[in-house]
Amino acid sequence: MLDSPGLTVAPGAYDGIGARLIAQAGFRAVYMTGAGTAMARGFPDFGLLTQTEMADNAGVMARSVDLPVIADADTGYGNELNTARTVREYEARGVAAIHIEDQVAPKRCGHLQGKEVVARAEFVSKIRAAVEARRSAEFLIIARTDARAMLGLDEAIARANAALDVGADIAFVEAPQTVEEVERIPREVHGACLLNIVGGGRTPVFDTAVAESMSYKLAIVPGLLVSAAIEAGDAALAALRATRRVPAVAASVGATFQRFGADDWDAMRRRFDAGASAIDTTVPALGTQGEGR
Repeated sequence: MLDSPGLTVAPGAYDGIGARLIAQAGFRAVYMTGAGTAMARGFPDFGLLTQTEMADNAGVMARSVDLPVIADADTGYGNELNTARTVREYEARGVAAIHIEDQVAPKRCGHLQGKEVVARAEFVSKIRAAVEARRSAEFLIIARTDARAMLGLDEAIARANAALDVGADIAFVEAPQTVEEVERIPREVHGACLLNIVGGGRTPVFDTAVAESMSYKLAIVPGLLVSAAIEAGDAALAALRATRRVPAVAASVGATFQRFGADDWDAMRRRFDAGASAIDTTVPALGTQGEGR
C-alpha cells in the first residue's frame, strides 16, 4: 500500500466488532486505537495499560479481519530491551505495524497538554532496537514523536528523520497545530508520513483528501468508532429510559452473527455433524425494523 499511489485511511477500532465493521465498510486497513483500548477497559488514555493488555487486544483484532492491523504500542513499555520484546509480541499476534513514541512513561494522549518527551538519542535508540527485533521486514515500525508540543516542529521533524535513518518505515509527527505545519511535515521528512486525524484534537485537518494532496501515505482516524459508540449508546439508553421500550434493530440476531463469520462456522458444523443445526436467517425475527405492529 505504501508503494502504491495515494493515501491509505485506517479508521480506529478497539475490538473485534469495530475491526469487522471497518473491513466490511471497504477500508484497506484497521487501526487499533490505544485510547479506545484503554477506555474499553474503563481507563483514560494515561498510559495505564500494560504491554500484554495492548498486544492481546491487537491480536484479537488481527485475527478478526484479513486486513493489515496497525496498532498503538505506546513507548515500547520500557527501555530498548522492553521495546524489542514489544515488537516480537505484536508481530507474533499477526499485527502488521506498530508505532512507538518518544513520550516519557507513563504517556498520555498526544492531543492533551502536559506531555514530556525523552532525549532524541534515547528515542532513536529505541527505534533502532525495534527495527532489529522484528522477524520480518514486512512488519512495519512507525516512529512517532510528540516533540512538537514541547520542543517545536523543527525538533519533531529532526526526530522523525533520525528515526527513519535507523530503519523506521513511517514517520508520525503527532499533533501539528496549523494547516501550514501539517503541510510542512511531508515536505521535510524524507520518508512516508502518517497523519493522525482526531476529532476535537489539536490538528486542524479533517479531510482525508486534503491529507492525500499533502502527500501523506497513511491517515489514522482513531476516535471514529469510539465517539460513534458513545454517542449512539447514550442515545439508545436515554430512549429506553424515557420510553421503557426496547427499540427495533436493523437486523435479526442470525443476520448479525453472519457478519462475524457464522456461515463459515456453520459450514464446519455441518461437515463434522457438530451439534445444533445452522442458523436460518429466513425465519421471521421479532423486534427488527419494519416489523408490523
